[in-house]
Amino acid sequence: MTMLSEIAEQPEVVASVVDANQQKMERVEQLAADCTHVVIAARGTSDNAARYAQYVWGAQNRLSVGLTTPSLFGPLASPPSLADALVVGISQSGQSPDLVEVLAEAGRQGRPTLAITNDVNSPMADTAEIVIDLCAREERAIAATKTYTSQLTAVALLSLAFSGGAPGKLDVLPDAIARTTGTDMIDAVSGLIDVDRCVVVGRGFHQATIYEWALKLQELTYLLSQPFSAADFRHGPVAVVEEGFPVLAVATAGPTLDEMTTLVTDMQTRNAHVVTMTDSDAPGDVIISIPEVEPWLSPIVAAPALQRFAHDLTVARGIDPETPRGLSKVTHTR
Repeated sequence: MTMLSEIAEQPEVVASVVDANQQKMERVEQLAADCTHVVIAARGTSDNAARYAQYVWGAQNRLSVGLTTPSLFGPLASPPSLADALVVGISQSGQSPDLVEVLAEAGRQGRPTLAITNDVNSPMADTAEIVIDLCAREERAIAATKTYTSQLTAVALLSLAFSGGAPGKLDVLPDAIARTTGTDMIDAVSGLIDVDRCVVVGRGFHQATIYEWALKLQELTYLLSQPFSAADFRHGPVAVVEEGFPVLAVATAGPTLDEMTTLVTDMQTRNAHVVTMTDSDAPGDVIISIPEVEPWLSPIVAAPALQRFAHDLTVARGIDPETPRGLSKVTHTR
C-alpha cells in the first residue's frame, strides 16, 4: 500500500513545498534576471516535470526553455555553450552523475544554477547556487508520485518568482488535489486489463501529463503506452487506431479543449475505446473527472489521478505495483 499512501500525502506535500521555499523566491528572481532562456537537465519522471516547465515558463514568463542532452556533458565530452542561460537540474534524488555534471559545467561557464530535488544534501544540491526543496520526505515506492507532483508545484512557484507574482495563486492546489487522491479507478481501468498497447494524447500544458501517464503505465503495468501531442498524433500515428484500440486523452478547460474534444469525437467514430481525463464536459467512453483550476495549474491536479489510474490498472492486471520488475528507486546514469 506504499504507493497509495504516498499518493494520499500529496495535498500536504504541495502545501509544504510552497511554504518552505517562498523566502527563496526573491533570490530566484535576481538569479534569473539577466538570463534570456533556461536549460533543464532531468531524466525519467523528472524529465516530465521539465516538460511542464517548458510550457509554463514559456507561456507565463515568455522564456525559451530547452531540455539538455546530458550525454554531451558526459560520454561525448562535448558540452555546448550555455551562454545567457539559467541552468536548472530536476531530480528526486539529486544523485545521477550525468545531471550533476550539467550543473557543474554550467558553473564552470559562469552560469547561474538551480536544483529542484528532494534531497538537499545530494550532489546536485551541493553543485547548485539555489536549491528548491521538494519537501516530500522519504518516498519509498519505486514509482514516483508525491515527488513528481511536488516538482510540478515547484515549477509553478518558480514561474511566479520569475515574474514577481504572488504565491497565493497556488493556494487552490491542496484542496483540488485532495479531491482526486481518494478516488479509485477500478471501473475506469477495466477496458485496458487485457490489452498490450495504447496511446496517450493531449496538448499544451498537459504535454507533461501525457508523458507521465504513459511512463507510469510502462513501468507499472508493462503496457506499451506511447504519448503524443494531439497535433503530432494526426501526422501519422492516428493510423494505428482501430476498433477497440485504447486511447487515453486529457481534455481540460482552456485553449486546447475544443481541439481535444474534436480529437476524442473522431476517435469514437473509429470505435476506439476512449478514456478521457477532464474537468469539463469533454466526451469519452470512460470519464475521469478532475477539479477545474487555471489551465496552467491543471497538470498538478491531474497528476494524482493518472497515478491512481496506473496503480489500479497494475493491480487489475495481477501485478504488484510495489515491485515493478527491473527497477530501483535511484537510477545512476553517466
